[in-house]
Amino acid sequence: MRLNSGTLFFHSRRFFIRSTILMSDFSSLGLSQPLLDAIAELGFVEPTPIQQEAIPFLLAGDRDLVGLAQTGTGKTAAFGLPLIDRMDLSIGKPLGLVLAPTRELCVQITKELQQFALFRPMLNITAVYGGADIWAQMKQLKAGSQLVVATPGRLRDLIKRRAIKLDSITTVVLDEADEMLNMGFKEEIDEILESVPSERRTWLFSATMPKEVRRLTKHYMHDPHEIKVGDTSQTNEDIDHQFIVARPRERLEVLRRYLDSDPELYALVFCRTRAETLSLSDDLQRDGYAVDVLNGDLSQAQRDRAMERFRSKRVRILIATDVAARGLDVQGITHVFHLNIPDDWAFYAHRSGRTGRAGEKGKSIMLLHPNDRHKLRGLDRQMNLQFNETEPPSVLGLVERRLQRTFQSLLEAKTIPALAPLTAELEVTLFDLSKEELIQRVAALNFGELPVHYQREALYLLDPRNANKSKGHRKESEVRKSPGKYQRMFINIGKKEVAGIPEFIEFVCFFGEIDAKGIGDVELRDKHTFFDVDHALAGALVKKFKGSEWEGRAMRVNFDDGPQGGGGDGRRNRGPKKDRSFSKKGSFKKRKEKKFGFPKQKKGKRR
Repeated sequence: MRLNSGTLFFHSRRFFIRSTILMSDFSSLGLSQPLLDAIAELGFVEPTPIQQEAIPFLLAGDRDLVGLAQTGTGKTAAFGLPLIDRMDLSIGKPLGLVLAPTRELCVQITKELQQFALFRPMLNITAVYGGADIWAQMKQLKAGSQLVVATPGRLRDLIKRRAIKLDSITTVVLDEADEMLNMGFKEEIDEILESVPSERRTWLFSATMPKEVRRLTKHYMHDPHEIKVGDTSQTNEDIDHQFIVARPRERLEVLRRYLDSDPELYALVFCRTRAETLSLSDDLQRDGYAVDVLNGDLSQAQRDRAMERFRSKRVRILIATDVAARGLDVQGITHVFHLNIPDDWAFYAHRSGRTGRAGEKGKSIMLLHPNDRHKLRGLDRQMNLQFNETEPPSVLGLVERRLQRTFQSLLEAKTIPALAPLTAELEVTLFDLSKEELIQRVAALNFGELPVHYQREALYLLDPRNANKSKGHRKESEVRKSPGKYQRMFINIGKKEVAGIPEFIEFVCFFGEIDAKGIGDVELRDKHTFFDVDHALAGALVKKFKGSEWEGRAMRVNFDDGPQGGGGDGRRNRGPKKDRSFSKKGSFKKRKEKKFGFPKQKKGKRR
């Protein structure tokens, strides 16, 4: 937003008293009145610790600074306010340069700086980053900008094109320096710092101080003053660090429980690989959840769409890799889920730092493999986070909360008198129902809208015959194995042929001509698989697969009668190694026509 001179005068008068009274702490830092007015407009009450220490120092002298503080502690204002305050607006050349690791952070910093400069309308701030129209950015720079916020790659490109000159730069800010170096921008940063005047001021801000960041301070900074706020090996105290012991096949159910139990949940889910993000996204979208993916395979336009949908909360959950989420700055995130334990504590600090920002509370939840407890103990000792073991929301609790919300909405609903003629007959129809019967029928309607697996488990736990099993959390797999409902099966198809459990289920449904709802727990191994199938379908499934071949290999499905029965690793009739891999890349749905042919050829080899 830009104001003309008349509007500026009245806004300055309007906020003068407000800033001097409410912003007394900021006033004591030495900021000029236009900056105090902007702070008042933004509603800032008191400076954060890093702002209290950095702002007076940066306003007072020309010494370099290293600021160490965790993500979400107000570092942008710590360098942005003094940077704007010291700008000479009579000069139309770039005087200040801010480097950020990602496009998202670059845009975020630019927006915040523009808010700080609300009452310095002559200050032009330009953001330059990859994935956007470089010619438009060159046009903005040519029009004159005193402050440039840039990603290292795009800035180096503009330097080579001679679209920007850095010979007038007086201050360079390196924000999230550790992330820039982790992302491989060492060469670009070296080239940029060698292109600016040697007598510049350099302000470096980082959450951690690895050796590469220390190298930067020694090589490009002159006797820097160091400010360290809190223990940078720890994350925000507003974050509750928890872990849930869950095997890979149980992770989807854990996430579904959280999504279904809390309508306000707004979460990031971190995966180790791009393939994991896509697999998890497919599973959740198939179940009807609004999710998006952020990984290195996306184009910039796709990244922008995903981030816009997430920021606007049209999707409640964003699944990302560590690299793709670098510099991600979104307010209001309530949960951060980790599908694996990171090998480096710094990665965990950056992940969990996406929640618990600006004084808000957040939860960081690790979905821990049973074999990784020792890793978690090591992480806990190193960071002193005091991880607490927890369990996902219970099904009975989830159902109860949903019923409470339904009846609460009924109580809060306002009646419409004009509808009385239309509801008169309903009153007569319902007259014979007691209050208890009416409540039970409304509850039944609401219960019927729940996913089938929740209904199944809730009814199982509510059955008096299972009362002794209803305490604590019972995983869905335990319910699926209830006597008489599922039959455990063996098939000589495993990870060599299918990429994961969802694809295995599609494989069985396609060949066995059954619905996926009939399949329960799946234990996928390298060369064979044990799986539960609805007892009513088990016999027919064995017959469907009898005599079937796949790539010259006889497929075999039979009942699993324990360690001695139904086993085997499918070594008989094994085809060539190249023939046993049908699912290493891409989607099964896109390949099954090519692989299996239509109609299916179940008897004999494919032609």
